[in-house]
Amino acid sequence: MIQLLLCYNTPKILEKFMKKTLLILALGLSTSLFSATCKYNADSNTLQWTAFKTPAKVGVKGTFDNITLNSQPSSSQNELLLSSNVHIVTADVNSNNEGRDAKLVKSFFHVQGVKAIDAKVLKVNGKTADVEISMNGTKKVVPMSLTSTTESMKLNGTIDLGDFKMLPSLEAITKACYELHKGKTWQDVDLEFTINTNCK
Repeated sequence: MIQLLLCYNTPKILEKFMKKTLLILALGLSTSLFSATCKYNADSNTLQWTAFKTPAKVGVKGTFDNITLNSQPSSSQNELLLSSNVHIVTADVNSNNEGRDAKLVKSFFHVQGVKAIDAKVLKVNGKTADVEISMNGTKKVVPMSLTSTTESMKLNGTIDLGDFKMLPSLEAITKACYELHKGKTWQDVDLEFTINTNCK
């Protein structure tokens, strides 16, 4: 009699067992996903700027040697970006030319007392991001393109020095480099942030 009852109820027993098993697996997967953490790889993140000179708009590339990146461990790369802020010390500009670097500090950044640049990501939307840049006492939201791999993120955008009220500094560096720049220094500057991540 017991054997007949077990045989009769086997489909229902199996159904309940499968439901419980699937629920346990789903909860386990969910816990695994939410416990995943993303953080930056220390000392492997870069900012490259490209300024332009001469009427032919020749690019000059450089970076800054003193960049501080702060963030909170997050569950995804996008969340990591949104928790981050960057602090850049302008005195440590590096264009791979010591003479030019000294001139950039004296005849550009120091003209209006710009000692630091700060940036933070306000919004991430697919392949774009809104980045708030603070410089010379002025804040400007700059739209940037965003490309991601499993190990890195790259943000590309352009700023206009006029948006940061830095045309007096632009005029000063143009005057200091008048012959080399053939009388023309452009007010747009390209930026590229490369951020290496470690997500588990």
